Amino acid sequence: MEVLQSTRELKTLPNITRIKTAFAIFILIFGHHPSLAQGPDTAAIEARQNFISISYHNLNFCEAAVKQINGSYTLNSKKETIAGRVYQTIVITSGKKIELSGTIYGSGESIACESDPKDGLKLVRQVIGPSHNLRNQSVYERKNDLLISFDDVYDKISIEPVTLSDSSVQYHFSVTGEEIIIRIRPHYYKNHRGLHYFNPSAYSVWKKPVTGWCSWFAYLDQIDEEKIKRTANVLSRKLKPFGLEYIQMDDGYQQTPVGLPATWLHANEKFPSGLQSLAAYISEQGLTPGIWTNVSFADSAAAYANKKFFVQNKNGQPANGNWIGYIMDASQQQTLDQLVSPVYHSLQQQGWKYFKLDALRHLKYEGYNSYAEYFTQKKVDRDESFRNFVKTVRREIGKDNFLLACWGIRPELVGLVHGCRIGNDGFSYAGLAQFNSYNNIIWRNDPDHIELSQKEAYRSCTATSLTGSIFMLTDKPEKYESPLIEAARRSIPVLYTQPGQVYDVDPSRSSHIEMADVEMSGSGPRMFDASSTTTTGLFSLEINKPFENWIVLGRLDERDPKVSFKDLGLDDKKTYLCFEFWTKKFLGEFLDSFLPGAIDTAYRCQVFCIREKKNHPQLLATNRHISCGALELRSISWKENALEGTSDITTDDDYQLYIYEPSHFHYKKWSCNNGKVIANKKEGEMRTITIRSNPGPVLWRVEY
Repeated sequence: MEVLQSTRELKTLPNITRIKTAFAIFILIFGHHPSLAQGPDTAAIEARQNFISISYHNLNFCEAAVKQINGSYTLNSKKETIAGRVYQTIVITSGKKIELSGTIYGSGESIACESDPKDGLKLVRQVIGPSHNLRNQSVYERKNDLLISFDDVYDKISIEPVTLSDSSVQYHFSVTGEEIIIRIRPHYYKNHRGLHYFNPSAYSVWKKPVTGWCSWFAYLDQIDEEKIKRTANVLSRKLKPFGLEYIQMDDGYQQTPVGLPATWLHANEKFPSGLQSLAAYISEQGLTPGIWTNVSFADSAAAYANKKFFVQNKNGQPANGNWIGYIMDASQQQTLDQLVSPVYHSLQQQGWKYFKLDALRHLKYEGYNSYAEYFTQKKVDRDESFRNFVKTVRREIGKDNFLLACWGIRPELVGLVHGCRIGNDGFSYAGLAQFNSYNNIIWRNDPDHIELSQKEAYRSCTATSLTGSIFMLTDKPEKYESPLIEAARRSIPVLYTQPGQVYDVDPSRSSHIEMADVEMSGSGPRMFDASSTTTTGLFSLEINKPFENWIVLGRLDERDPKVSFKDLGLDDKKTYLCFEFWTKKFLGEFLDSFLPGAIDTAYRCQVFCIREKKNHPQLLATNRHISCGALELRSISWKENALEGTSDITTDDDYQLYIYEPSHFHYKKWSCNNGKVIANKKEGEMRTITIRSNPGPVLWRVEY
């Protein structure tokens, strides 16, 4: 569906009759030309009788009017191209305050967001649903990779989604000041961010939860058939009801040295029943089978017997690189047909549906970059050859099966992979701040596998869940019989989020993305790979539901002792209720800011649910999920002196509602249609109600 219609009536614009004479200035600036800027990669800016219109690819994108004119103003526009990046700027100036008000028309893939860093707290923002956050000063249209933003150094900016559907969003905006600056950046991620293969019209991001288990840190390469089956049994019983879906078998099943397709397709002696049987067993437990492969070729005898399939060194022999072995030449169709296609076609036929493709950095660095001259002499593009390998994998496994690139940032594979392991081995939340703008715009970020250790379980689960990233556990199954399983249960499934910022909060890594073309060794993290430390420990998830909006804030360290509501994008003139999710403590009501206090050493992180205070009893949070209700709440309302809602409750899990009760309201009674209350207690201004339910939705009601 098109993002915009070619003509629209300005039904959402305010009355602009007062500015008819002021727009005569536009005609003086524009002359008789209807457009200030035209071209396939630029926006067209037009002045009509009484408003500004901005179109892109011949479709209206923005319509606005200037009002509150107390005199004349001037408008100027400029286009500049720097290193292939187009910058368009519109400046409206006046000696007195003016307001620009109008509508931006976006597709269902558009987001209201921030395009430039702000002073104050550094925090990573992710959003569920159309964002209403007061930090927003931009709209990013993913469908055609276009960013429009308003400088927010002046008085006030408001961007509010007002008309919503699955295919379109309309944003009403208002900007006031003595000077208003509009910036338009076509091909924002492709050119301005350096992701030259980004073509959003050609693919969609993976929106389903990616929540599972990987065998690597649990067993390294010492896996066998029985270990995988035993883990599947435990996960099916303990975590599948909470949203875990995938079991991904890692390194250790293949024959060695890896090489010809048979070494991948016929498992070693530790898997006597074979790969197809194992995939079927995992599926029988209600889980989705996943498998690891890599792009290395270590069998020297096979390489020398099939020289034509490999990159050649200066002596005309198969080239060899550290970690990659003999370098398969994906510029040749024969190589793909003989060495690549059979592996992934057969694995898909066997029932594997999640694919982790490893050693890609080594194929690029020790392989194609190190032997760039080989590709130059053949007159083929080495990046296109690299993409050919992954295109073949993608074609053979099918578009509906998940493909993870591993490891390190792979800008050459944008559009081909669903997810990318953004850093080194071992979980680190730092990359979630260093590549936050990529997540669910480019692909799903993978911070690597989560170990439920006493030290890191809650921190890792919190950061991964709140950012909408790939969530893969990696413990031996007995860990899921321990109390630490609670960290995972309350964090899965991972909900689909979109970034609240199209810049990276910590840009120290993504700013060097172009260096991927010059590296010749992938032996460790490079300057553009995610690191283990970063500039913030704050992760905000803004949740927008038809019945309510709220914010969940994860705090992973104590570097920020005070949290300002303005920094969270909330109205600091309003009062908010704060509830800490892990300790289940109600902190109270706050104006302007709150002090989060010391982090409980049992969890080593905090998760605050922040809701605007109402003048009646209201829900603070639920215990089902770290989102404090976004997962399971279908509805919630206050009417006829009763708080009522509908929740989809997980079977065999005691469901808790945490309700704020102002002192002047008196509890009367409780009811629900599909379960029973096993606890109902009041402490201070918070009531906790615990429900044990039958399968299916529960309609609950608290009367006052």
